Amino acid sequence: MNKQCYFSQNNIRNIDYKDTEILKKFLNPHARMISRKKSGVCAKSQRQLAVAVKRARFMGLLPFVAR
Repeated sequence: MNKQCYFSQNNIRNIDYKDTEILKKFLNPHARMISRKKSGVCAKSQRQLAVAVKRARFMGLLPFVAR
């Protein structure tokens, strides 16, 4: 049974880097991104998610590393 993509399920077209609550769902406790297989996100959304997380980290909204 495959998980459905969170973003297509909730009809989210553009992943915004300022929406840190959604981005935190796809980070593990060490602030690393969760893989597609574990999160169930489609390839297109995973690429958008990666860009959004990187931008949020650069802007200081998300940590690069969490202890």
